[in-house]
Amino acid sequence: MAGKPKVAFYWAASCGGCEIAVLEIREKILDLVQAVDIVFWPVAMDIKYKDVEAMEDGGIDVCFFNGAIRNTENEHMARLLRAKSRTLVAYGSCAHEGCIPGLANLSDREAIFDVVYKDTASTENGDDLVPQTRHEFAEGEVELPVFYNSVKTLGQTVPVDYFVPGCPPQADQTWAVFEAFVKGELPAPGSVIGAGEKTVCDECERVKEEKKVKEFFRIHEIIPDEKKCLLEQGIVCAGPATRSGCGGLCPMVNLPCRGCYGPPPEVVDQGAKLLSAVASVVDADTEEEARQIVSQIVDPIGTFYRFGLAASLLRRRKMK
Repeated sequence: MAGKPKVAFYWAASCGGCEIAVLEIREKILDLVQAVDIVFWPVAMDIKYKDVEAMEDGGIDVCFFNGAIRNTENEHMARLLRAKSRTLVAYGSCAHEGCIPGLANLSDREAIFDVVYKDTASTENGDDLVPQTRHEFAEGEVELPVFYNSVKTLGQTVPVDYFVPGCPPQADQTWAVFEAFVKGELPAPGSVIGAGEKTVCDECERVKEEKKVKEFFRIHEIIPDEKKCLLEQGIVCAGPATRSGCGGLCPMVNLPCRGCYGPPPEVVDQGAKLLSAVASVVDADTEEEARQIVSQIVDPIGTFYRFGLAASLLRRRKMK
């Protein structure tokens, strides 16, 4: 790269945690701004979309794009930043897999609007009004983005060069990714970076005894043994189906892995892998007993596909 690399950050359909994650590198942010020119970062800079549109194609060396694709504005910016960026990075679980916004794929636009604007007990909307994409006021026309039926990942929308998992990515992994770009020490395009090559279970120091369970618990229902495998205590832990790299932070504080670092290498569908791991510990003599045991898992889709429904083989619920 001639001169300082030009870097961009963008926030689409996500909670904003990935924007904070960038700042979690703390004082190293000063080293970053000395090493690169940040040319687009709406959450931190006064810059407009038209400024990006005026940039030459490929003028941005690397763009860190966080958030899923929920509406036309998200998609427009994904395509615009793809054209303007030599390297596009899906930063964080929402861009990588759809994450929590992707669970909206259990419904569709109409049903979501009904819940938000009509059906809740605290909503007063006698005229059944819902947002329109265009509305004419005396001062002029207002345009809103079109809300899609389905949430898509960044990679389902435009070609992506690298994927950084995590909800949000951990600070040490974020800094390692920044360093790799500045030094030009990158793996082959299409790689997952800022993560490990094993599973969270491989990082977890809890004792595993291949114990079978006859009951599943939600985390608030028991106080688990701090030294034993959580899954073998009847708590659904996504560690067997989740890529390493976070340091096993959740199990370290007696909480199950949520699965936010996505599937480990060679695993196509994280939810199916986790389902297989959970099934392997169920101690049932009959099909009826097995059904009774697994029925104790509340919200199966939200448990097995909490972060990856949009990127999974399922993608979304089929609506009538």
